[in-house]
Parts: sequence; C-alpha cells; structure tokens
Amino acid sequence: MNTLTVGFIGIGLIGGSIAKVLKKNRPDIYIIAFNRSRASLDQALADDVIDKAADIGEDFSVCDFIFLCTPVEYNSVYLAKLKPFVKKGCIVTDVGSVKGYIHNTVKELDMEDCFIGGHPMAGSEKTGYAHSTDILLENAFYAITPTPITTEEMLNRYVELVKLTGAIPVVLNPEIHDYSVAGISHVPHIIAASLVNLVKHSDDVNGTMKLLAAGGFKDITRIASSSPEMWEQICTTNTDAIVKLLGDYITYLSDIKDTISSKKHEAISAFFDEARQYRNSVADGRKGPIIKEHVIYCDIQDREGALLDVIGKLTSSHISIKNIEIVNNRDSEDGVLKISLGSELDRLSAINALGEDIVRRSF
Repeated sequence: MNTLTVGFIGIGLIGGSIAKVLKKNRPDIYIIAFNRSRASLDQALADDVIDKAADIGEDFSVCDFIFLCTPVEYNSVYLAKLKPFVKKGCIVTDVGSVKGYIHNTVKELDMEDCFIGGHPMAGSEKTGYAHSTDILLENAFYAITPTPITTEEMLNRYVELVKLTGAIPVVLNPEIHDYSVAGISHVPHIIAASLVNLVKHSDDVNGTMKLLAAGGFKDITRIASSSPEMWEQICTTNTDAIVKLLGDYITYLSDIKDTISSKKHEAISAFFDEARQYRNSVADGRKGPIIKEHVIYCDIQDREGALLDVIGKLTSSHISIKNIEIVNNRDSEDGVLKISLGSELDRLSAINALGEDIVRRSF
C-alpha cells in the first residue's frame, strides 16, 4: 500500500475530523495542514493528527489529495492560491455545503481536471478543531460532485478515500446537490434561527417563554447555535435555491395560518398527519440523511444515586450510551431521563436491563 500525502486548508471541526479518521485508519498517511489559527495547528501536531504545519506554497506540491475546509467563499480564494502548487494527479476537493459556487470558481481557474467537490453531511452546532472527532463522519452521507471532465479513475480514487472516513459516498450533480441541501439543511437553519428570534422578541419582560422552553423547542432550534459566519456565506452562495424554497415555505405557512384561523379540523389534522408520515419514512432505516434515533425515556426517583443506578445497569450490560439528558419541562415528553443509544440492539438491551417499570417510552 503506497503512502498517501494529504493536505488540509483549514483544520477546524470538519477538517480536523477528516484528518483524525484518516490518520486512525491509515497511520502511514502523511498530513500537511494550513490554518489561520496557529493554536489549532499546534494542538493537531501535539495530537499526532498532522505531521507538518505549513503556509500555502511548495509544501502542498507533494500532496495526492488536498481538502479545502474553510467557509465557502474562502475556499475559492484558497483554491486560486493553491493552483500553482497542485501536482499532476492530485485531487483537490472541498467540504463546503454549497457546490455550485466552488464549481464556478474551478471552471474560471481551469482546474476542472483536478477538482472533485465534496460535502460530508455531518457536523455540529459547535465549531473548531477542539470539537473534531474521528467518528464524526461515521455512516454519514458524503456528497461527491465531479466536474464534467473528471475521469473515472480519479472519481474511484476519491470514493475510496471517502470510504476510509467511514462515510457513505453519494455522487451527485452540483445543482441537484445545492437545491436538495437548501431544502433539508439551509432553509431549516434559517427557520430555526427565525423561530428563536420570534420567541426572543415575543417573550414578556420576565422571560416566561425562555423559562418554559422544553425539549421540543430545544430540539428544533438546536442548529440555531451554529456559526453565524458560516451561515452568512451559505446564504450568499446558495441564494437562488434558498430563496425559492423560502418562498414555498412562506406559502405553506400562509396556507396553514388560514386553515387554523378557519378552524378546519380535518385540514389541520391532515396537515400534521402528512408531515408525521413523511418524517417517519425519512427516519426509517436510511432513506435520507436523517438517521434513525434509538432513544428511551425513563422515570427515576429524585434521590441521591438514582442516575448512577441507571448508568450502572446499562454499562454492566455493555450498552453503548450516546447521550443522556435530564428533561426539566416535560410538556411533550415521557419520562424525566432521555437516553440516546448507539443501535437498535442497544435500545432493546437497555429496556431489558432497566425493566419496563422504569422505561416509559422508547423508539
């Protein structure tokens, strides 16, 4: 197996996660990285995730792959700086959630022969190298957008590298990609942010809405904590698709507003039922980028050691716990303790370990 040299422009959440999983699965890979923040580079060096910190220049001329892992508009700027140092046969890619913008830059720079777009559909509302992890991409879809002149050999090489991250490669046309992610990612982020701002500006002076905000509000608005800089750039680079879908969404909201105002019981029920059925189909197996959750809700007594008892039973049964949340306001939840598990087998094992008298609901 030949040693690969991989370059990273940006070593934040996504760049750091890709570098970590590549190094984990192929320790012989030599990784070179540039980052605006020296602190992230120093930490990546200390973690043995990267082998060399470098400025953009000759150091990148030995790379077999180069990942552009900065905000969308910056990627285009760095691509132009990299062009003189890209060796023949090197594949340059990016991880931006908008593909048309970077593909236009690639065409203008006459780099279509070496560029393949990429979008790992995984992330977090948290940013930076400190939050990167070698399992971030595991079982996530990884959109791949070749150019019109990408060779089959280059595409296959890139697909194999993506598989090394644990992600699932999906080859798409850039325009189809951008319209699709506008619907399932970009517009939902805008909606989440607008909903948070609606509550902020509608709340009373005592902050009653904020006080009573429960699981449903927190779940639907979690992504509103994402980087404002990143979302500013997404909105200004995928503008057409976002504006089209926002217009459609405004129409839907207007229609359901009128339906509710008229108290049309059957229409209101049909509205929620259609959404419920489609959402359930998306979460069923792997029909889309929403991965089925494995969750149980438990009731536990408010006493010292109660939480430790639950954790102890699960760990002694070798059950993988992904997350634990204490549900303070349970207006739409069953149970005071929400436990997210690693698999369907873990969910069933957890029910058996804890007992049906403790587990109130699971899915």
